[in-house]
Amino acid sequence: MKPIQLPLGVRLRDDATFANYYPGANAAALGYVERLCEADAGWTESLIYLWGAEGVGRSHLLQAACLRFEQRGEAVVYLPLGEVVQHGPELLDNLEQCELVCLDDLDAIAGRSDWEEGLFHLFNRLRDSGRRLLLAGTMSPRELPIKLPDLKSRLTLALIFQLHELSDEDKLRALQLRASRRGLQMSDEVGRFILTRGERSMSALFELLERLDQASLQAQRKLTIPFLKETLGW
Repeated sequence: MKPIQLPLGVRLRDDATFANYYPGANAAALGYVERLCEADAGWTESLIYLWGAEGVGRSHLLQAACLRFEQRGEAVVYLPLGEVVQHGPELLDNLEQCELVCLDDLDAIAGRSDWEEGLFHLFNRLRDSGRRLLLAGTMSPRELPIKLPDLKSRLTLALIFQLHELSDEDKLRALQLRASRRGLQMSDEVGRFILTRGERSMSALFELLERLDQASLQAQRKLTIPFLKETLGW
């Protein structure tokens, strides 16, 4: 089955893979999301809700799951609800044709009766057809201001994982992992220099790594502290 086409300009990030995700304290969540992607996962393992603050990797894991299914040629859909909510809950129609549905930013539809009802019915259709549903938001299902009681109860049936921010040491290892995937060697010394001088969010750190990768390629130089100072003006 071909992927469902949605005229929204929603694209998966190529770098949002399981191999690129450094879990830190979130290893259990990573393991269960990877399990959800296996062909023989049952319904009890096929409904997962991830929650946590911005920058903890919620969207990364949802998109990594989509990419895993796409690699097998199976139909998937990823909807960042905060970006598409204005299009209406009709977007949820017929999504049970997909093997995997990933709904990000669930907070965006909380309290909107039309969306809540649409999601409730989609939930039932996915369950009845044996499909998989991966959800993410900034709050736990119990804290999410969902008004439809039936939807609230459905959400609490999910395997629920809170994603935690990486420690400084984990941020260093995550940077090194992402650098190595790009063919770059990053020493502990260089990584810690970046963490003490740059922005500390993972998205900002990865954007900085992208900049350094391009500069390193152009200059044909390794990642060293003098090179970072020269390139970044630190």
